Amino acid sequence: MSLADNLASIEQRISAACARAGRDRSSVLLLAVSKGMPPELIREAADCGLSVFGESKVQEAKLKISMCPGRLRWQMIGHLQSNKCRDAVHCFEMIQSVDSLALAQEINKQADKQAKTMPILLEVNLAGESTKFGFKADEVLANLDAINALPKIEIHGLMMIAPWTPEPEKVRPVFRQLRELKAQCEEKLGAPLPHLSMGMSGDFEVAIEEGATMVRVGTSLFGSRPKVVKQARAEEME
Repeated sequence: MSLADNLASIEQRISAACARAGRDRSSVLLLAVSKGMPPELIREAADCGLSVFGESKVQEAKLKISMCPGRLRWQMIGHLQSNKCRDAVHCFEMIQSVDSLALAQEINKQADKQAKTMPILLEVNLAGESTKFGFKADEVLANLDAINALPKIEIHGLMMIAPWTPEPEKVRPVFRQLRELKAQCEEKLGAPLPHLSMGMSGDFEVAIEEGATMVRVGTSLFGSRPKVVKQARAEEME
């Protein structure tokens, strides 16, 4: 199937999930996860109407953004190291993967230097998986006021990478917990948080039914990442 066919299928699935949940299709943003994908494929996706793309590596994103249409919007969805915050603040319209107070403070510092305000999502690791980053639920609430007090940071909501399972229904309780945690954060802040970024290729329909406002879809849209890119990234990490 072509990228256009993949996108049409994903759109049908998003619309159906929204209908089941009694939501408007416009309430869910499809974020195309373009990590590992070459610029020409991103341009093809843009020609199909997609405009918001997610990247996991700052260096990779810096190279690709300059080779893609200027109208596209970019969000950071991967683990961010403090020494990459300056470039991340420059390249991205939102950083979804803020997983510590220290990281939020560094983003705030770099945003101040660049005279901009940075929208962020707080990444939560509800399942306590050791292989994933993110705040525990109680840590989100404990650090919320301190992060919210940073003058160049705007908390827009929460983000989560759910535990992988071949049966999406099994992660429904985790998505529900994140929605409930967002409600607790809103009560503590006394203000609404517009976004819940949860759900990927294998489980985004359940995530939408549980309140996701952003779904991050890569494999179902683009297919598997090119082996050449995988090899290049492996060499980069060595």
